[in-house]
This record gives sequence, C-alpha cells and structure tokens, in this order.
Amino acid sequence: MTLSLVCIAVLAVLVFGLGANVTRLRALRGKHDGNQFPADPSDPLLKAIRAHGNAIEYIPTMMVLFLLVDARAPDWTLAFVVGATAARIVHAAGMLTARTLGKPTPLRNAGALGTYLFGLALAGTVLATL
Repeated sequence: MTLSLVCIAVLAVLVFGLGANVTRLRALRGKHDGNQFPADPSDPLLKAIRAHGNAIEYIPTMMVLFLLVDARAPDWTLAFVVGATAARIVHAAGMLTARTLGKPTPLRNAGALGTYLFGLALAGTVLATL
C-alpha cells in the first residue's frame, strides 16, 4: 500500500503544482495585457492551462485504479502504478517545455503512450482480479 500511496501523493502534488502554475501565469498576465484565454499554441499560459487540464482528465481515474490494484492484485503489478505515475510526469513536462502545443514532441508522445498503456494495464488488472 505504501508505494501506491506515494504515487498518489506524487500525482496530487503534480495536479496542485500545475494548477498553481496556471494561477501564477494568470496573475502575471493580469498585470500586463490581461488576456486570460490565449489561443496561441506557443503561449505559456495556454500550455500551462492544457497541462493542468490534461492531468485532471487522467489522474483521478488513475488514483482509483492504483488503490484497486494495490488491494487486489499481485505485488508485481505495482510496476503499472509506478509506470503510470512516471508517464504523467513526463507528459506534463513535455507540455510545459514544448515550443508549441501545435506540434507533438517526444516527451509528450512518450507520456501519452505511457498513460494509455499503463492505464489500460491497470484497468485490465482490476478486471482480471474480479
């Protein structure tokens, strides 16, 4: 249970950190031009908003799956928990460091692929333990 809880805590820190980054950038933007809803895919605020939004789309489901896998599945399946956690961190880093969200990057692709593969592995593990 400890490893799953550590990964849940790491992902919670990621979600709140990404949210705080959006707030920080909105505050800075408010002091200058005031545009709080940028459309330019290279705008740092848009990248921050999308990184946070994307994290919120996947992380809550992953957290539930982490607990279910930890409670029901063999210990080796905790590798899926660690892999999913790493994938979400890589994906967020890829979004924030990309020049533009208009073009894929290796980090974003790796994070997205890891999210899907580990997410499906977690869901499959839960189904297999019913």
